Order: sequence, then C-alpha cells, then structure tokens
Amino acid sequence: MPILIHRDTTAQMRHIVHVREHILPTDIATADGGADSGPDPHDLYDSALGACKALTVLWYAKRKGIPVEDIKVTITRDTSAERQGTYKLQASVQLIGDLSEAQRRELLSVAEKCPIHKLMSQVTTEITTVLAD
Repeated sequence: MPILIHRDTTAQMRHIVHVREHILPTDIATADGGADSGPDPHDLYDSALGACKALTVLWYAKRKGIPVEDIKVTITRDTSAERQGTYKLQASVQLIGDLSEAQRRELLSVAEKCPIHKLMSQVTTEITTVLAD
C-alpha cells in the first residue's frame, strides 16, 4: 500500500503523512521557515530505526520467553559530516526486566539485526522520482 503525503494548507510548511489508517504530521523547524508542528523528515527516518529496534527486540523476547518488561530506545543523530556523505546514528537500548547478562547480550544482538538497521546499513536503495498526472 502506498504512503501518501499531502500539504496541510493551514500551516506554512506542514504536511500530513498517511500510512494505511495512520496519520502523522511532518514539518520543519521554525528557524527553517516551518512551525515545528511535527517531526521533520530526518526525525521520521531516525525514528524508524529506533521503533524497529524496540519492536524487533520485544517480538524476539516474547517468542523466546525472555522476561522483558519494557524497552526504551534512544536515537542520537550526528549530522556534522552529512554533507560529506556520512550520517551517524547511535541507538542506545535500555532493557527493563529480570534479565541475565547473557539474555541482555542476546537481545542487543537482535537489536543490531533489525530490518531497518539492515536497510540503512547493508542495502542499496534505489529511488525513482517521477511527476504524477
């Protein structure tokens, strides 16, 4: 199913992202001419990584009977070399629950293999942009 993004004409730069039945606002910072009424595209990209890690770890823990009570993922971005071709993200995974050190290491390994991590680091993405009628 395609993702649809359309402009919200009630705001200067705001757009609305439609994913299946979900609606997400996106905007840019006030300093860049927006109203900061939603995450910007970099935020959405970075959030996809954090969400994937959290969901993947929880899915795996449930399948393996590992007693995870909560998972918190913090994504930190370093854009200092983005214009030179390097975009750095650091994911910090906090695991809450009565877990052994071996289980914690196992879950960290799972987090490092989430599908979005692989897409961002191991896959060549080809993008085609066309004008629609």
